Parts: sequence; structure tokens; C-alpha cells
Amino acid sequence: GVAVFAWKGESEDDFWWCIDRCVNMDGWQANMILDDGGDLTHWVYKKYPNIFKKIRGIVEESVTGVHRLYQLSKAGKLCVPAMNVNDSVTKQKFDNLYCCRESILDGLKRTTDVMFGGKQVVVCGYGEVGKGCCAALKALGAIVYVTEIDPICALQACMDGFRVVKLSEVIRQVDVVITCTGNKNVVTREHLDRMKNSCIVCNMGHSNTEIDV
Repeated sequence: GVAVFAWKGESEDDFWWCIDRCVNMDGWQANMILDDGGDLTHWVYKKYPNIFKKIRGIVEESVTGVHRLYQLSKAGKLCVPAMNVNDSVTKQKFDNLYCCRESILDGLKRTTDVMFGGKQVVVCGYGEVGKGCCAALKALGAIVYVTEIDPICALQACMDGFRVVKLSEVIRQVDVVITCTGNKNVVTREHLDRMKNSCIVCNMGHSNTEIDV
């Protein structure tokens, strides 16, 4: 008896329609928000703020969504308790690392049908998600570079056998660019202009803000 509003190949308009249907489904009223990326929370605040009178709390599982909750809290607009699941040990050390280690390969293979042995790949970010991506691609025989602004994570990448670089240093030569930072504008228009033809660009984070398109 669980209603699901989702399908493969959704447009952005479809995506927001599905979220709206989750809020507006006939015959029920939510009392909790279980969110990934903060999109549902954002939509309710934007379109249906009165619903929060019956919401007891928000559970958020992604870096992007947690950032959005902190922004709401800082602005004094977070009117219900919110739980940061993303920073839990089980989420960080298992889902972010091991699940991403498998899903990056599944996603790339399904969408590109490309052989990655010998390909030059740059992974932006060496948190748990980045670690999983790097391990998976290295196991396939890819030549993996890492960009990282945190000195401890950068040292971890070095100790794991990856060359730590600036994105601008390798952008002309790599075959694949993967963002795993939870930040915005990691890959800029300038980077896109300098990439080789047919370079594969993908994002392992939640939102599309890491790549400036």
C-alpha cells in the first residue's frame, strides 16, 4: 500500500511533480520528512509551509541536504527538529564508501558502455564517497588522480597511491571527471572548455551544482 512517484528518465519538471505528489497525495498527512538532498524539505517550505504544523521532524541523509538544513537554521527558518544521518558512522563508513564503490561502476558502465582500463580519471574529493570511487576505478586499471582541499584527506589519497593534483593541471588530459565534494561549481565553464573531446563528466553527489552547466 505504499505509493511511489518515480520513474527512469525523469525530466526536472517530472522530478518536482513527483515530489509535489508525495506531499499532496490524497487521504494522508505526513508527520515526518525523510529526505535525501533536502529537496522535499525545500519544496514544503516553499509551497506548503503550513504542513510543518504537523511535521514532528526531518531526517536528512546527504551532505547537500545537511548544508541546506544548516542554512535554514542559520536564517531562523528551521521550525522542527532535524537529524543529520549523513554524519553517522554507519552512513559514512559503509554507505558512502562501499555502496559508492559499486554504484559508480554500475552507473558509468550502464550509461557509457566504455572500457575503463587505462583511462585517465580525476576524482574531485577524497571523502568516503571519493575513496570508494577511486578504489573501484583503480581496480579496473584506470589511472586515477585526486583533487582535495582538506590536507588530511589529500594525504590519505597520497598514501593510498593516488596522485593529488589541481583540476586545472590535468583537465586537458583526463578521459573522465567525477565530482564527489558536496560543494558547488567544482567543475567550471573554464574547465569544460579545456576538456578533451568526448570527456565523460559525472557527479556522485546529490545535486547538479558541483558541475557549472
